[in-house]
Amino acid sequence: MLEKPRPPVLYENDTAPYGCQPGWTAARTRPHAGSVSLFWRIFLLNAAVLTVATTLVLAGPVTVSTPVLLTEAVVLSLGLVAMLVANGVLLRVGLAPLSRLTRTMATVDLLRPGNRLAVSGRAGIADLIETFNTMLDRLEAERAASTGMALTAQEDERRRIAQELHDEVGQTLTAVLLELKRVGDQAPPGVRAELVEVQETTRNSLDEIRRIARRLRPGVLAELGLVSAIRSLATEFSTGGLQVRHHIDPDLPDLGDDRELVLYRVAQEALTNAARHSDARTIEVCLRRGVGEVRLRISDDGRGFAGAPEGAGIRGMRERALLIGAALSLGSATGGGADVRLRVPCDAGGR
Repeated sequence: MLEKPRPPVLYENDTAPYGCQPGWTAARTRPHAGSVSLFWRIFLLNAAVLTVATTLVLAGPVTVSTPVLLTEAVVLSLGLVAMLVANGVLLRVGLAPLSRLTRTMATVDLLRPGNRLAVSGRAGIADLIETFNTMLDRLEAERAASTGMALTAQEDERRRIAQELHDEVGQTLTAVLLELKRVGDQAPPGVRAELVEVQETTRNSLDEIRRIARRLRPGVLAELGLVSAIRSLATEFSTGGLQVRHHIDPDLPDLGDDRELVLYRVAQEALTNAARHSDARTIEVCLRRGVGEVRLRISDDGRGFAGAPEGAGIRGMRERALLIGAALSLGSATGGGADVRLRVPCDAGGR
């Protein structure tokens, strides 16, 4: 089972809102001492400004003639401007938390969790911020749960396809190769040369199918462990002028199947991106043991991310990292290429 993040703190005796999963409860808005609704606070602010202005007009020596004199018009205009300025300042101060909430809502990303607003303001505004933070907690937890089920189903489907490729297509091509060899041994010399070319093409196709099956189902990960699986990945991508150097600590702690699979898939995706899109010539793969964690770093000397939008591959890496509580960071390497780092926590007692 894939790990789930800890659910948000919820209050008792509340009912689940429409659309929530069973077992979820909605956070109840905590009452604030002396709370006044947002409507009444705005109304009272405006009433206070108008009351002060009226009092000044009644108590002051200002009069309004008919027709209005220039000096009277100037005084009344200055009073109106003062009222508007005072009202605007008071409203800006009172509604400032709403501006912060709006900016957060426009930039929130569930793949980068933990972005929460500090509860400030009074009454309605503070309640709104609290409700928004609770909603983010619920959405992040629900997304993690659904993503975990989707990735588990994806891995199961990959294993099934890899098994069918190996058992069905692979065996069929092997039989074709044997039949071609049998026919070639009995064929005339002119036809035999053509059959040899067909055999070579079929053999290359069989090798490609086996390579695809290994990528879909990393059998070496389950059979030989994470260290051998990462080394095998590095060797597999060291072709066509691309050199992949690896530096792997041999005494990695026991991480469990889920975390090892995430490390393998992130390394696989990072190497695939570097080989296909970065025009890199050299890739460095480092898998090190740290204090309470295992650190994976993959850097290259290619073009880097170059401000390109994140594709499905990078989003998939982020989702996998979130499921096991790992930290994924994407940046630029020293030479300007891409730099992918993954920090996976491990148990304190892991060996």
